Amino acid sequence: MVNMKTTLTYCFVVASMFLMGTCALAQSEQEVLQQLDDLLAGIDTMSAEVTQLIIESDGGVLEESDIKMKLKRPHGFYWETIAPFPELIVTDGIKLWNYQPDLEQVVIEDWDASRSELAAQLLSGNTTDLMEQYKLSRRDDGQSEFTEFLLLPREADNVYQQITLTFNNRALDMIHISSNNGQKTVWQFFNLSLNEPLTDQEFVFEPPSGIEVILNTYVQ
Repeated sequence: MVNMKTTLTYCFVVASMFLMGTCALAQSEQEVLQQLDDLLAGIDTMSAEVTQLIIESDGGVLEESDIKMKLKRPHGFYWETIAPFPELIVTDGIKLWNYQPDLEQVVIEDWDASRSELAAQLLSGNTTDLMEQYKLSRRDDGQSEFTEFLLLPREADNVYQQITLTFNNRALDMIHISSNNGQKTVWQFFNLSLNEPLTDQEFVFEPPSGIEVILNTYVQ
């Protein structure tokens, strides 16, 4: 049986070597943004299995998680952690539900897109003001179908040190996020399904009976 943690750690190392071996194409940041926009614009809906690795600054794996995700433009987002600690975060663009089965509670908040992770914003097609916050470049080894988009913060106080989005042809393959504290997060996407029908109801959570419901909303 293949050890996913070992496999993904290997993928991370290989990806880092790929990054070092590629050369940045001679393109303006505006051209790179347009190419990234073109790839992201092709995503109306997306479903995938995700393996998440959180890697410490010394290279050790702090946590490995198995996740199911769904996306429906413009606002539907579903992120369910299956293991090791079950949790569901889902939004329809109006409300955000955070369901924690182990605690038998769900927290309901008003959705605020500006508070979401940058990667989630990008997947939702929000690249507004991206060039104001990040330097953009595209890397390609010229021999494979993999393309990397590199985002480097313009301001030193940004919580991120570097963000890399890797595409295999036009399909999202991996996202690497390096934080200023030395910690790295890697998302590897498997069994990707693009632009298959998803209903709006899949992005609305109906709390099971008997659990605690915590309302942190303006309108209750």
